[in-house]
Amino acid sequence: MGTLFGVDGELLERQYRNHLSGYLCWEQLPHAEEWLLFEKNIGAYVGLDEVCLSRGELYTVLINKERKGRSGSLIAVVKGTDVKTVTSVLLRLSRRRRFQVREITMDMAPNMEQIARLCFPAARRVTDRFHVQKLAYEAVQDMRVKARW
Repeated sequence: MGTLFGVDGELLERQYRNHLSGYLCWEQLPHAEEWLLFEKNIGAYVGLDEVCLSRGELYTVLINKERKGRSGSLIAVVKGTDVKTVTSVLLRLSRRRRFQVREITMDMAPNMEQIARLCFPAARRVTDRFHVQKLAYEAVQDMRVKARW
């Protein structure tokens, strides 16, 4: 980083991380590279999806839709999309919190549907609007091509 106005940026960053932030005594530090869980952020309406963050690594993300991306939106991040791996983390949420979820929005991937069914059995499962619109668009395009020929 170098120095700016006589302040060593790397030293400042290291001191903040190691002494001020509480990072080294964070209760999720031992497993943070594999999963994070913020149970207090759960709500009645959640979204479940996979994302590719860096170097092609896939993560499963569970969010509170009512927070609309603001603070408190993130409920869980799990490295990978495997049903067994993701459910083992999401089942760490208390039963009371998991049954609090009334609706879970996701794409049409079979693994996401299975994760939702296993972890949130009382929730109504809903396909997200993007994937429904994409399917409808593709069907119309297919019909249009067939009619043209």
